[in-house]
Amino acid sequence: MTALSWSGSWRSSERGHARTIEQATSLAAIALLFGWTVAGLLESRRLDDADHAARAHATHSSHAAEDAPAPEVLIAAYGGTPYTYDSDVHFKRIGRGAVRDFTVEKVEWEGQPFKHPVYYGVRVARWSEGGQFGGMVDFTHSKAISRMAQEVRIKGTLDGQPVPEKARISDLFQKLEFSHGHNMLMATGLMRLSSSFAPRVSPYVGLGAGVSLPHTEIHLHKNDPKRTYEYQFTGPSLQGLVGIEFRLPRVSCFVEYKFTFASYSAPLTGRDGTWLPLDVWAQIQRWLAGGAPTGGYADTQLASHQLVGGLGVRVGLAR
Repeated sequence: MTALSWSGSWRSSERGHARTIEQATSLAAIALLFGWTVAGLLESRRLDDADHAARAHATHSSHAAEDAPAPEVLIAAYGGTPYTYDSDVHFKRIGRGAVRDFTVEKVEWEGQPFKHPVYYGVRVARWSEGGQFGGMVDFTHSKAISRMAQEVRIKGTLDGQPVPEKARISDLFQKLEFSHGHNMLMATGLMRLSSSFAPRVSPYVGLGAGVSLPHTEIHLHKNDPKRTYEYQFTGPSLQGLVGIEFRLPRVSCFVEYKFTFASYSAPLTGRDGTWLPLDVWAQIQRWLAGGAPTGGYADTQLASHQLVGGLGVRVGLAR
């Protein structure tokens, strides 16, 4: 009994330490992005003052053309830190072996943005003539990793037998995560807002939709001889964002908050994949052949706050 008590206490302490570390790294990232924002504002103000001093004779129209060039393309990359809400995960398989129909409630998801593979994103944005409206293709590589020591409530049937009412995730799963990518690819409309602080500072907002392309890593502890370990198309994704762009010569840096929502229906194929295009192509072939995944499906919804900062190169286009 003493050993069991000590083990439970140790697990609780380890889980507390993990939460503390993740919170500390998130706060450090927020502080870094805040410092970057302040530095960008100061640099933008310095450049504006230098422009006004050097070009006092220029007309207002020439200043407008310099401060908000358009049309143009921005090619950028970014890093950041996410927070993903807890969610229920529903597993269902009917018609292949024993019935599997159970729900793991309120699974806690870790982002671990600074552990390999790190959080990152890439985007290509195009601003139209006039510079106020634009659009972009945005790819975000985040992560959603369950806390294996978490005790959860479970309801339903696993392979014909009732599941325990409560259990640790590690009692049921060897892996339950989307750790080589809670990936989202989205087309996003953008609008710049006016800035009275400095012409080179451009606030913007955006709204987008696209697809979820996670790397699904799910392996039941005892009941599945094979794991699902592959990239998949699992459903639609949405995002809303607000950010600030700092326009330096030929280069832009930006900080941004975005909220993302992804609806997952992940096929449990028992397959080890290789590369995203090849895995998705194999999934399309299964669809065309009318085949159902051997392990059924895992359904969940992942809603996340994300704070990001990035750097990009601007390319002017011919008018």
